Amino acid sequence: MKRKATVMEESQLERSLARIAHEIIEKNNGASNVCLLGIKRRGIPMAAILHDNILKFEGVDVPVGHIDISLYRDDLSEISDLPKTGGCLIPVNISDYTLVLVDDVLFTGRTVRAAIEAVFAHGRPKAIQLAVLIDRGHRELPIRPDYVGKNIPTARNELVAVKLKEIDGDTGVDLYEL
Repeated sequence: MKRKATVMEESQLERSLARIAHEIIEKNNGASNVCLLGIKRRGIPMAAILHDNILKFEGVDVPVGHIDISLYRDDLSEISDLPKTGGCLIPVNISDYTLVLVDDVLFTGRTVRAAIEAVFAHGRPKAIQLAVLIDRGHRELPIRPDYVGKNIPTARNELVAVKLKEIDGDTGVDLYEL
């Protein structure tokens, strides 16, 4: 795998998440009925950052949870015979909230489809919105994000790697050629 380019430095990533937090507040006329759900792995720390930004900008302590989509993937048999799950933490009665699913990269849409299925296993929210740091195109399902940090047209033989300090020890986004 060969690194082709740095797509976002740490400061650019932070600004994108701050802008997304403002957009969430604006689209929902405040944040009092919003719950953030990070999709395991990098969506979880991103949801925490969005929470902190919303608290700073709007003064609202929005509930934050996470969702593991392992058992809801349509390619489950290709991944493992016995997938491991990290479970879900949904801290509110979702029927009272607009859920914002948070993920790092939107590609085919299959992860988001699985996350929506996992959410519906826990109830029916008022609405579901999608926030992604990177939209790289190549959708296989009719899924469109509500909030995007950056659109990056990619080739199928490229990989977008989001790095977050909480998981990777560094923060930024790089583009690799496979």
